[in-house]
Parts: sequence; structure tokens; C-alpha cells
Amino acid sequence: MGDVVTILATTALRISEVSGLRVDDVDLVRGLIHVLRQTYPGRGGLVTKETKGRRRSTIPIIDPLRPTLVRLTAGRRGEERLVLGPRGGVITTATLRDATGWDALVTELGQPGLVRHGLRHTALTWMADAGVDPHILQRVAGHQDPAVTARYLHPDVQAMVDAGTAFSAWWSVAGPERPPLGVIEGGKNVG
Repeated sequence: MGDVVTILATTALRISEVSGLRVDDVDLVRGLIHVLRQTYPGRGGLVTKETKGRRRSTIPIIDPLRPTLVRLTAGRRGEERLVLGPRGGVITTATLRDATGWDALVTELGQPGLVRHGLRHTALTWMADAGVDPHILQRVAGHQDPAVTARYLHPDVQAMVDAGTAFSAWWSVAGPERPPLGVIEGGKNVG
């Protein structure tokens, strides 16, 4: 189950999307994961269908994730599921909860409110903190509306300090050379 947690925390995928991944969705040469489907419990059993919102997404493979994906794909057929549950079945939120002892684990860590979907939130926040452009985050998350992606973003203190530094640098170089806003010509404000 550690592999699933690692994938969730480094890709911002939903658990159902990780469940839907097949070996041939992982492109180790180009460093991309192609998210084409999701698998989740539905009426009458498991359902595999297009991703939420029918939006396929492409996720970059970061260096810390690569060894896990190399191991999970080595010597396997392309149509096989990338990850399986502890008894060979499909991973679901309930499977992940039970197999990891999630509730006891997060309580022990002092984070009893941390839910498994929080790994998606964490990954998107980390990507934003790393400087990934918001429009790329939106594509990674598979959101149609940028406002939905924005709900996941919480700039850290360093990001705010860096933003202030960048804005200060812009003002110190460009500010004095640009006409001030609201330039007055002949007594009239033309800005």
C-alpha cells in the first residue's frame, strides 16, 4: 500500500484514477503517466469508465516516484493493472483505509482529520509551491474550471516572500522608467 500512497502524494491523482491505471499508461521514457480511466465500487460491483469529467490528463513523473514505477512496470504486460490490493483485487478508498490502518495511523500522527483524498490536495499544493504554473496544475488535476483548482492552492510562507521579492525587483528595475499610472497631461488625468 506504500506504493499507492507514494503515487497519490506525488501525482495528485484520485484513488479511483490510480486504480484505473494500467502498466502501459506509464511512459517511463518520456516521464509521463497517461490517466485515461478510473475504477471504483459501483452498483453491482466495480465500475471502470472514463475519468471524472471525461477529462484525460497527463501527469509528470517526478524523480522520487520513478523507482516505484520502474518496479511496478518491470516485466509486466501493458494491459495489467499497475497496482493491486493486498489480496490481488482493485484498490479502493476502503481497501487503502483498511490495508494501511489509516484511521489509527493518522490519529497516531496527530492528524485525525486527514483523509485519503487529502493526498491529492497535498500533491497539488506541493506542485504549486514548487512553482508549477496554475494552468498546468489545472490540467494535472483534470479540472475544467480554474476556480476549482484554486481551492487546492495554499501558498506557503516562502512562496509569499518570494512573490514580494520578485515584485520588489520589478519595481526597482522597471518602476522608475515607466510613467506612473494616471499620468496628467494638460491638467487632465489620461491614465
